[in-house]
This record gives sequence, structure tokens and C-alpha cells, in this order.
Amino acid sequence: MNKTKEIWITSFALFSLFFGAGNLLIPPMLGYKAGGLWIWVLLGFCLTAVVIPIVGIFAHAKLQGTMFDFGKKVSPVFSLVYCVLIYLISITIPSPRTASAVHEIAIYPWLGSKAIYTSAVYFLFVFIVVLNRAKLMNLLGKYLTPLLVIILLLVIGIGLFSSQMLGNESEFAFPIVDGILEGYQTFDAIGAVVVGGVIIVSLNLNTQSAFENKGELIRKAGLFAGLGLFLIYAGLIAVGSFYGADIVIDGANSTDMQRANLLRGLSQSTLGNIGNVFLSTLITLACFTTAVGIITGTADYFKGLFNQSQKVFVGVAFVASALGILVGQLNFHSIIVIAIPVLMIVYPITIVLILLNVLPEKYGSKNVFRAVILITILFSIPDFLGAIGVLTTPLSTIKAYIPLSAYSFGWVFPALFTWLMVNVYLKKIKPTAIKK
Repeated sequence: MNKTKEIWITSFALFSLFFGAGNLLIPPMLGYKAGGLWIWVLLGFCLTAVVIPIVGIFAHAKLQGTMFDFGKKVSPVFSLVYCVLIYLISITIPSPRTASAVHEIAIYPWLGSKAIYTSAVYFLFVFIVVLNRAKLMNLLGKYLTPLLVIILLLVIGIGLFSSQMLGNESEFAFPIVDGILEGYQTFDAIGAVVVGGVIIVSLNLNTQSAFENKGELIRKAGLFAGLGLFLIYAGLIAVGSFYGADIVIDGANSTDMQRANLLRGLSQSTLGNIGNVFLSTLITLACFTTAVGIITGTADYFKGLFNQSQKVFVGVAFVASALGILVGQLNFHSIIVIAIPVLMIVYPITIVLILLNVLPEKYGSKNVFRAVILITILFSIPDFLGAIGVLTTPLSTIKAYIPLSAYSFGWVFPALFTWLMVNVYLKKIKPTAIKK
């Protein structure tokens, strides 16, 4: 296989592993609510749904290890706890969420069947593909993702050229902030540390690779995948904005059904009656590839913990698929509600780990990692407590004085300040240490 072809296949595989239920349902609604301010929402959304995840892929390219390597500079115990927590979150929230989205959008409108049947059949196929993970890159990169991208481009392309571009008045006071927070809901920063490991293991299984340095391949594929994600998000947000005056969403519906109804309306407006068929295919492909990536990454990690045992790989894949069947019966909105408090504390830690790992070694020593992660956790606690509704009055008063805390970003400046101060302090003591 030549290098160009391998880059494209890996790029498509990365794209499909990232692009799941939230990536498809959230952007059109963001554009719909943003109206004429859709560009600002796009910028915020892409910061947490494109930039941070692709930087995470670059960090994987640098480390070329597992997710354990992301946190080991803090301590091996921290990294173990972090990895187990991330994988548990992944197989209990974003993975089952894909089955829920497939049922609500692609199956129930046609068959009216129960969610348990959809999730059971869905995760049976996921399990089969995970067990054949050696063929994963070719399956995703050569077949599923190109079909997914073609359908997306049809909806976006026809939508942009056929709409009257009449959006609603924006519902957002700070559209860029709303975009950033909605980017959390894609789980793509977490996805980066999970699927990055999947890509590395899959590439190592490929004995016919034209790249001796897998890091070079991963970086180039990451850039193309990131560009693809940005273009698709821009198109979906723009189409959602431009059709705002044409599509009426029933306000009595739940948020997830509003998102589904909007996407269904966009598909019908752009592709006609066949739009629902394309939409069903689109959501199934997008969700399926993401679920496969999550469960494969989880099984890979625990396989590595137990001396590369294939039995452990199969067992974890089975348990993850079974959990997907159970949780996948919940509706999409319920799963998002469960996810929000978890994201308020896990997402900041993940973002900080990604950024620290991609920095040169001299700016990311063990002491820097430990100090910055500790501060990030401390300043994320108020957002977590607020999300579950138990934030005390004294803590709420203190939180009000923290910059950006009103937007759930109270951890940003303290983490940045800590990183600067620890690096300055270490530079000051280094000459003294040398003299001694």
C-alpha cells in the first residue's frame, strides 16, 4: 500500500471513529438556535469538538502508547484510575447513546419496535466487528466512512444551494460559549484518547504499512480527519441556521426529539421523500462506527492490563456490548442528562492531559503535570456540584469570584496560571541544582 492511500484510509477511519450520534444531532440544532450568529457558535463548537480532539491525536502520535501514557506523569495510580473511569464512562454513556439515536431516528419511525430489540441487534453486530478488529481500518476507511461522507455532503451541499438563508433570531446571548459547551456533548476529547489508542494498535497490526514511523502517519491522518470534521460541522450548522425559518420544531417535544425532528426536516427539505431513507442510513453508519471504536479501545486497554490476553479482550467486548444493550434502551436525552455532571469534571482533566502531553518535555515535567491536574480537579468540583444540584452557598459565593466560572470554565485560568508559575519556579531552581 502506498503512503497516500494509507493516509486517506487512516483519515477516513479516524473521522468515522469520532463522528457519532452527538456529532450528527447537535450541530444542526446549534445552527437553528444561533440564527445569523451561527459562525460564532461554529467557532466555539469546533474548539472542543475538533481542535482539542485532533491535538489529542497528535499527543498519541508523540507518545505512541496507550491511554495509560497520558496520565502516567501524574502517577501510575492516577493514570490507572483515570483510564478505568474513562473507559467505564465510554461504554456506559456515549456507546449506548449511539444505539438510542439509531432507534429513535432510524428504526422506530419505520417499524415502531421496542428499543430493546434495536439495541440487541445493533450491539450484536458491533460485537462481531470488534472481534474482527484486524480488518477494522479497511472496513472503516474503505467502505463505511466514504458512504457516510457522501450522504452528509449531499444533505449539506443541496441544503446550502437551495435554502433561502433565512435564519431565526439567535437564542444565544454568548454563542461562542454555548458552542464550546455543546462541543463537550460530542465526547470527542475523551474520544481522542480512546480511539487514538485503537488507531495505534490497528496500525501496529498492519504489517504492510508503508510508514516506518507510525507517528508521521497518525499526524497527517489527524490533520485530514480534523479538516473533514470542521467542514461537516460548518455545513450542518449553516444548514440548520439557513433553514430556521422553514422548519417548525414542536416545542412540546423533548430536546432529543427536537434535534431528531430538525435533522429529519433538513433531510426531507434537501433530498425529498427519500431523505428519511438517507437519514436512517446516515445515523446508523455514524453511530455504528463510533460504538465499534469505543468498545475496541476499551477491550484493547484491559487486554493490555492482563498480559495481552485475548480472552480478556473478548470478555470486555462482550460486557461492553451487554451494557450497551441495557443502557441503550434509555432515550437519547436521558443519557445526555446523565452525562453532563460527569463531563463537568472529567472533560477539563482530559483537555489538560491532552495539552500537556503535546507540549515539549521541558514545559511538561512530572511536577508540572501533578500541579496542573490537581488545580484542574479542584476548580472543576464546583461545576460538578452545580450540575448535580448540591452546590453549597459558601462554595457558590467563592465560585462567583473565579473568572469564567459563570460559563463552567472556572478551571481554565487557575490551570494556566499554575502551569506558568510551576515552569517559572522550576527554571529558577534548576541552576541551583546544577551547582550543587
